[in-house]
Amino acid sequence: MSTSTSTKADQKNFGTPDETRSFERGKVDIVSVAGSDIGRLTLEPGWRWSEHVKPIAGTDLCEAPHFQFQLSGHLKIRMEDGTEYDGRPGDVVSVPHGHDAWVVGDETVVLVDWWGASNYAK
Repeated sequence: MSTSTSTKADQKNFGTPDETRSFERGKVDIVSVAGSDIGRLTLEPGWRWSEHVKPIAGTDLCEAPHFQFQLSGHLKIRMEDGTEYDGRPGDVVSVPHGHDAWVVGDETVVLVDWWGASNYAK
């Protein structure tokens, strides 16, 4: 008995995303690859989820879970229980729903997010 697997490759580039959602001090570019939405978040200095995305989301905290790879900048994440994390270049982070986040310092934060991007800033 033979096992069938797809041999069709799928490739996209964030330079020509399928969708871009802009918000104050940031944006998310989304590409759909092999049935999954992958997001690249670009967050400028001064960006904070509770100030710049909360009005769009309409929730007290970010309710999107994230599984992300950080390319640049310094991101502070505070969970609902008060636990804080620092995201820095090279970090791979799983963040459950119920958090706030903000850019620390003067460098733009760039993240690639495999979860949560399809609903981010909607």
